[in-house]
Amino acid sequence: MKNIYLLLLIGLLITSCGDKKELSVDDVLATNDIAKIKSKKADLDAKQQEIANDLKKLNDKLDDLNEDKNIPLITTYKVKEQVFNHYIELQGNVQTKQNVLIYPEMPGILENVYVKEGQKVSKGQILAKIDDGGMSSQLAQLEANAQLAKTTYERQKRLWNQKIGSEIQFLQAKTNYESQTNAVKQLKSQLGKATIRAPFSGIIDDVFKERGTVVAPGMGSEIFRIVNLSNMYIETEVPETYIGRITKNKDVEVNFPVLGETVNSKIRQVGNFINPNNRSFKIEIGVPNLNGKVKPNLTARLKLNDYTNPNAVLIPQSIISENAKGAQFIYIIKDKNENNEAIAERLIIETGKTQGDLIEVTKNLTADTEVIIEGARSVNNGQAVKVIHKKQ
Repeated sequence: MKNIYLLLLIGLLITSCGDKKELSVDDVLATNDIAKIKSKKADLDAKQQEIANDLKKLNDKLDDLNEDKNIPLITTYKVKEQVFNHYIELQGNVQTKQNVLIYPEMPGILENVYVKEGQKVSKGQILAKIDDGGMSSQLAQLEANAQLAKTTYERQKRLWNQKIGSEIQFLQAKTNYESQTNAVKQLKSQLGKATIRAPFSGIIDDVFKERGTVVAPGMGSEIFRIVNLSNMYIETEVPETYIGRITKNKDVEVNFPVLGETVNSKIRQVGNFINPNNRSFKIEIGVPNLNGKVKPNLTARLKLNDYTNPNAVLIPQSIISENAKGAQFIYIIKDKNENNEAIAERLIIETGKTQGDLIEVTKNLTADTEVIIEGARSVNNGQAVKVIHKKQ
């Protein structure tokens, strides 16, 4: 009988334990019992750690079983040697050495003006004439005297050759003839100043004096401005730091913003004097006239070639990073397999000049090396990567 009661008691205990439910977090919080709350938290922490461990095991197993691992996708660029031209940009003004004002060389009344503004003239062409004030009549008289002196000299010379007459008569006749001849030459030279001629071929840009005006040598008495636009050049000043690289015959790209025109030219002259005020030297660049559209004092933008490397290694500036010591580095790939998977390797480099987005690498990078372009900022040294597209 005792055994029957014992079995009934055990059954009741098992039933009561089976009906006992685990308290929820809200139920535990409602009890306001610190011990129960701490106990519940400890249970949940243990379960959380157990779940995290299980998730890690599952992920590790998936990585082992997954043939296409989740590795960074990159693009690369195979470095090659190429010609690299570096330019400095300056501004200059168009000039011409054949842009002059023509002044009278003798005083008098402007008797005639034979040209007008805009007219093309040739070198030596008569532009105007000044009243000579009677010098033509004086010249005629001097020429007559010179002719008489010549005749007298020639006769005295023949007599002297025949040992007739005195030596003093011969010398006097010779001196008189030479004196008269020199006087004629001098007056002709003076009379020639009455005729104003074009010093070179060009265009009459301005006519400042009208016929009948009294003119005289000196400032403010200019009569014409003559310009030749066939031999134009640009003058600009270059900082002295470029004195060893800006030399005669260097290439220059000339842009005229107002005209919307760009031409290629060369440096035709380099100055030998450094201006102490701004530490610069002058250069001249010859330019074509572009059908007469280029005018003196027109502004030009210049790109001067100051450095050329025929075997330069160039990369985009955007892929270069710096470490804590300030050294520049990029990422290249090595050990690439048939699936285009490779290892990223950090490469310390040294750089030179830039042009646009490209920069010259002067040390440690050689041709045919594959450099990481897209994705270069998201990889680490020694990390596995996959090349999805290789830029050429």
